[in-house]
Order: sequence, then structure tokens, then C-alpha cells
Amino acid sequence: MSELAPTLAVIGGGQLARMMAEPANALALPLRLLAEAPGVSAAQVIPDQQVGDYRDLETLQRVTDGCAAVTFDHEHVPTEHLHALRDGGLAVHPGPEALVHAQDKGVMREALDRLDIPAPRNAIVADAAEVKAFGLPCVLKTTRGGYDGKGVWFVGSVEECAPAFESAAAAGVRILAEEAVDFRRELSALVARSPSGQAAAYPVVESIQEDGICREVIAPAPDLDSELAAQAQRIALTLAGELGVTGILAVELFETTDGRVLVNELAMRPHNTGHWSQDGAVTSQFENHLRAVMDLPLGDPTARERWTVMVNILGGDTDAGRLWDGYPHAQARDPRLKVHLYGKELRPGRKVGHVNAYGDDLEDCLERARHAAAWFRGDLGNESE
Repeated sequence: MSELAPTLAVIGGGQLARMMAEPANALALPLRLLAEAPGVSAAQVIPDQQVGDYRDLETLQRVTDGCAAVTFDHEHVPTEHLHALRDGGLAVHPGPEALVHAQDKGVMREALDRLDIPAPRNAIVADAAEVKAFGLPCVLKTTRGGYDGKGVWFVGSVEECAPAFESAAAAGVRILAEEAVDFRRELSALVARSPSGQAAAYPVVESIQEDGICREVIAPAPDLDSELAAQAQRIALTLAGELGVTGILAVELFETTDGRVLVNELAMRPHNTGHWSQDGAVTSQFENHLRAVMDLPLGDPTARERWTVMVNILGGDTDAGRLWDGYPHAQARDPRLKVHLYGKELRPGRKVGHVNAYGDDLEDCLERARHAAAWFRGDLGNESE
């Protein structure tokens, strides 16, 4: 353990924890990792690590022993364990009262209603009859455990409701019904907040989703009305303050066809829609998350360039070797391109990396980022440019 800085525990060994390592090194902040298995993404870059189950309280207590604070790569640590860690004197960021709003969509919707934050019409439903009474078509979501399109069903009839309720019953969770919003596009408002109450807001971005998975992010969102952008940032800052969030808060929103913004989801950790900030902002979301949870002054979230485009690299038919083989082509073709690979095994549709392209011309940034991501995926073959 370093004598110069306190140690921060990170629960979860995914790519978000992996991408905390670089700014932590720059800050001389030691990290200690709880990984779910040997050799997972973050375990490849964080030497101080233990392997264990985040659902086991004794494991959490062991890995956080001697640490000044704990933060998370995901939002699945049981709420009661977070209370126990904090009751033992550990700084838990974000805290359990805040994090439950990202863990449970029903609790989140109740808070949005209480705070008068615009959101889609919604209700907890017990069966298909209640879904019909709510109104079809609609979207059904499990209140806990869903991500990247999992635990979400678009239903147009009573008969189509069965899989959602079967899944919820098996997992022991509730079902939330939400209106099918007529939206123009999806936006994300990202903010960082420290325990002392300092907050920093990143530019509002557009996220392009396919099959529930984020494929691209454009920062800032093109042609977004300045008042609507300011409203989105105010919503994120209000939620961060009212819910007591420490660290990064990502507020995913719908921009409706009639010119409103509605809150869709919350995430209390570094988020896919903020990956552009690694290369496109003065201070990345990962550095500001670390600064926030250690109660350091926050860094400047301002964009460095007029445009930054992030495109995810998803696993396809190519093999792991092809990812590494993609470097010579992508870097030679575009020396300004930034590539971030996660060291993960390839599976179809799995996020295994992303690329960032930045500059003054949006169409050029889009073409560069899309081409590089497609090359790493193996979609373009080996043709020369």
C-alpha cells in the first residue's frame, strides 16, 4: 500500500474499472480491485487485486480492508452490503441511498415523480391485464438487473407480455410498464459530483442505439437546441444533488418529436456515453469519477475539439488476434485516431473496445471512427486503402 495516497477499492473487473487505472496512475492513487474471475478486463492492468463474489459481504469487507473508499464498475452490489460497509466506517461512493435509484427502475421512477422531473408515463404492473389497462403498445422492463437491451420488451399485445413476466418471476423482481415514447433521438447528460457538493457538467451528447446497445456517441449532440441542452444539464445536476450522488451520474434521455426531453435511465458510474471524454474533453469522465469519490477538486469537463465521435467495437465473426492486427491499418490511416481495447474475449455483440475520432468536421469524424471500428470488427476485410 502506498504511503503517499489512500487506496481506493473498485468492485467489478470490467472495462470501466480498467479505464479508471490510467488516470489513477496519473493521480498516484492506488487502486485495489475485486475481480469476478482471474484475467478479466481490469485485472489485466490493476496489480492489487482479489478474486471473489461481490454478492458476498465478507469478500467485500476483505477487499476493502484498509481502503479509504470504495466505488464500482457496475451497480449490482446488494444494497444491504453497501449499508454494512458504510456502517463499518468505509466511504461508499456512490452511497446506497443514491445507488438504489440506478439499481431499481421502480425506485428511480418514484424519485423522478417526487422531484417533478420529466419522464415517460409509467406504472408497476403485476400481470398482462394490468399492462392492457396501462395501454398498449408499451415497453416492459424488469425493475432490476437489465442492461444493454436485456430485461426490456416492446409489447403490442397481451400475448406478448408473457416472456417479461416469466423472466421477472424467475428473477424475483417487478415489472415496470412505460409508454412507448415517440422520440427523435436519444441523448445523454453526464455530470460529476463530489461529496462536498462541487459539480461539473459535460456537453450533452447524442447516443445511437441498436438492439438496446450503444453503437455510437456524438459530442456534442448535433443541432440540439441550446435551451433543451441546458434543461438536460439542469436535470442531471438536480438529480445528482437531490439523490446525493458521488462520482459520475449519466442521465439517458429521449428527445421527443415535440421538442421535450424525458429521462429514460440513470447510471451512477462512468458510462458508455462518456467514453468520448477520454480523448475529447479536458478531463475525462474516469478522472473526474476518481476525483469525486476521493473528494478532490473536479477537473474541467469542457470539450477540447468541436466534435468527438465514439464508436464501439463489438464482437463479431473475427477472432481476438484480429483486434491486435487492426492497429497497423487504423493507426496508419488515421494518426489522430484513439483506440481503446478492453482485453476481453470476443462474443457476438459484446463490447470489446471503442475508438474516438475528433476534429472540426463532423462528417469526417464519423467516417474515420466508423471505418476504424468496422476494421477492428473484421467487417471490411484486408483490402488496402
